[in-house]
Order: sequence, then structure tokens, then C-alpha cells
Amino acid sequence: MDDPWDLVVVGGGPAGAATALGALSAAPRLRVLLLDRAGFPRDKACGDGVSPEAADVLAALGVPALLDDWAPVRRLELVHGSRRVSRPMQRAVRVVPRAVLDDRLVTAAVTAGARLERHRVRAVRTLRDVVTVDDAFTARVVVGADGVYSVVRRAAGVPDVRRRAIALRGYVATPQPWAGRQVIAFDPGRRQAYAWCFDRGDGLANVGYGAFGTDGLTRAVLLRRLGELLPGADDGTGWRGHHLPLSSWRWPHPDGRLLLAGDAAGLVNPMTGEGIHYAVATGALAGRAAAAAVTARRPEAAGERYRTAVRALLGPHLRHSALAARLSAVPAVLAAGIVASEADQRVFDDLVRLGLGSGRLTRRVVAGLARALTVR
Repeated sequence: MDDPWDLVVVGGGPAGAATALGALSAAPRLRVLLLDRAGFPRDKACGDGVSPEAADVLAALGVPALLDDWAPVRRLELVHGSRRVSRPMQRAVRVVPRAVLDDRLVTAAVTAGARLERHRVRAVRTLRDVVTVDDAFTARVVVGADGVYSVVRRAAGVPDVRRRAIALRGYVATPQPWAGRQVIAFDPGRRQAYAWCFDRGDGLANVGYGAFGTDGLTRAVLLRRLGELLPGADDGTGWRGHHLPLSSWRWPHPDGRLLLAGDAAGLVNPMTGEGIHYAVATGALAGRAAAAAVTARRPEAAGERYRTAVRALLGPHLRHSALAARLSAVPAVLAAGIVASEADQRVFDDLVRLGLGSGRLTRRVVAGLARALTVR
């Protein structure tokens, strides 16, 4: 308590580990403590897809070959009723179980110099010169990477994200028709909902069903819709459910010593539900902002530094993804997106970047949608 840590990171998932790596890559002598309530390796509900943009962030953090032993998935198939498009992606995705990904990232953070402790955080308080965590640790800066129900978020006075999605995930033996690809089958009976099957490349596939909004969506309903959209995908094991806080048009973040990254910051793509890229990208920025503020002996400036960096990286993308999410809630527009993607590889590529990385609604996409809607 008498010797504050330079940085305490609450949560050891991709956002938290990336925070530690970002801080230590900027200031290797920084004293960084990483807290998580679970031991590693541990499972998390997720689609497990690690996008190429997320891999780029990890490479910049000093772990460029972290997932090279997992098979690259190069084809994405989108289905909506009778419409279907199957195309190669410009850059491959890797489907890596979170038990593997998170463990490797935490190990990399510890190797870089962070200290990992198993501890469930219950209370965070900002005092005049430091932040206290459960009256057990003090820090100059604290980063909350503790998920949708973030303790740090509450301590920072940031309201909970109102717009959420719910998803259920399991694993099945990869059916041959789905081998070597990611398959997304949109639910024609519910807006902004889809089933998925993502081949891991090791004989198993990550499968699940997700829907934007939570009303009436029990485990039984989610499993039933998964089986109806992708027959056989519901015959799996390891089922886990979770809520996703969906990002919006604006991204508020307070000044001060408390920073929020990943799900804790309310950053999940509202069009696709993808969150790993946001987690590692914002984690890296949070770590660097904390390191810069502490090194300058102005830890209270960390929040402002971080907010500026995130808005520079993701500001336009967040506005475009929020608009795209609203458009895709209209069945005719969703169908037009599949038609336009089938007609033009470049439209397909732009939509993939918008859904999995930090892309935007390009003129090419808008023109493709307009043409498809006109033909209909």
C-alpha cells in the first residue's frame, strides 16, 4: 500500500494483457500488476476469431508469431435465406480458443515484465494521488479490462452500455461442408441475429448463435435457432453464454487515472459482435497512454491521452459501424449486402474490414448496396 504500482490492470483477457504489453513496450521499467479472478488457462465464451488487424496489433506489441501454429482460415461464407456468398478473404483469420489465446497473451505480458496475481477485484477508489484497489493495492493508473460488468467502469462513473447482445457458444466436430471456412447464417426470423460455424483447423469448430437484444432469448431458444440455421451445429459441447456491450456512434471516456479497454469500455462491433480487435487495440493504447502519463509524472493525464488516441484510431470507424448496424437491421439492406458482395469481391473485402477491423462504409459499398436494392 505504501509503494504504488505504476499501473494496475484489472482483467487478464486480451484487453488486459495488451494493456500490460503496451505499457511495457513503451516503458520497460514500469511496475505493472495484472489482476484476474481466474487462473490461466481458462475458457471464455467467444467466437474465437482473431482477425488480421488484431494480429497486426499483437505483432506491434512484440508477439508477431503468437498464433502461427493455428491454421489460417481464408474463406468466409454468408447466408441469408436463399441468398449466399462464399469468397476468399484478403487476409486470413485464425480461430483460436480463448483458453489458448488468453493464456499465451498473459504469458507474454509476464515475460515482458508484468506481475500476474489471482485476485477478484471488488472495489476501486480514486484518492488524491493514487487509486486503491480493494484496499490491497495502490496504483498511479488503473486500467479496467474486466468485461461487460466492469468494476472499474462503475468506479469511473461511466454508465453501463444499454445496447447489448447475447450469444451462446459451443464446439463440434467440424462438418466437412464447413471445413476451412467461417460460415455465418443470418436468421430470417429475427433482425440482427445469426448462427455461426468457424473451423478451428484442428478437427473442431466454434459454433454458436448470437442476437442483438436479449428479450426472450433463453439457452433453449438459442440452441434451437442454431440447429435450425446450421443443422448439426447444436450437437456440441462446452456451451457458454455471455452478454456483449455494443459500441455506439459516440464513445465517451472520462479524464483521470481510470481507463477502460475492450468490453469494459463498451467496445464491441455493433454490426458483427466482434470484440477481440477492439480489445487488443484499445488495450495497447491504454497501456501506452498510462506509460506516457506516469513517465511524465502526470498520471492524472492518462485518461485524456487515452481518449484522444482511441478517437484518432477508431472514431470514424465507430460512426460507420454504428450506421452499418442500423442499416443491417433492415432485412432488405442485409440481403442487398450479400448480393453486392457476391457481385464484387471489393465490396466483400470492404465489408469484412468494417465488420472485423477498423474499416468504414466505403463509397464502393454504398454504391453496391444501391445497385442491389434497385435490382430488387
